Amino acid sequence: MPDLYSNLHLVVRWLHVLAGITWIGHLYFFNFVNVPLQGALDDAAKKAVNPQLMPRALWWFRWGAMITFLAGLTLFTLLYMYTPGVGFGPNTLFRDPAGGLTDRAKWILFGMTLGTIMWYNVWMIIWPIQKRLLTGKVPAADIPAVRRRAFLASRTNTFLSGPMLFGMLAPSHYGAMSVGSLVMAVGLGALAIWFSIRASSSVGKLA
Repeated sequence: MPDLYSNLHLVVRWLHVLAGITWIGHLYFFNFVNVPLQGALDDAAKKAVNPQLMPRALWWFRWGAMITFLAGLTLFTLLYMYTPGVGFGPNTLFRDPAGGLTDRAKWILFGMTLGTIMWYNVWMIIWPIQKRLLTGKVPAADIPAVRRRAFLASRTNTFLSGPMLFGMLAPSHYGAMSVGSLVMAVGLGALAIWFSIRASSSVGKLA
């Protein structure tokens, strides 16, 4: 494409999707694979496996989250807060003729809100806790409670990911925003994750 805006838009969207696959893929790995695995390992196995596994996985996990977040903000600006040849400011994708939010804008803001909560959980809760655990800075008596907090933040992100992805896709592929469609997005997303968690707990028994 000859114009800078279209090429920049394509590159940023590609980066956002690629980083998002990396982030959410690792989130699902931790919740659907690693949680059952850790429950099956004894202390000796954990000491052998986790120092090799967790730093690598957590690096891709947290930086996937960061790049997804930053690329997403850039993409939002390009799509909704900029008009080629005019400049910055809410455009017709964001504001309807009456000055209110378009349904497309409502969906993307819904997805972005959930994505921002997930990014916060990664960088402000999960990663700081895991860093302290990996470096042995958590007192032995506090380890179960600290691990539980990280697990709950990660599990929260897993349940948020389904509705979040619906919100990200809906602007281009669904459109209309209503209370019913919002309930459907949250319900279908959460239900899909619930079934995935249930399935992950039984995979080892079937193998």
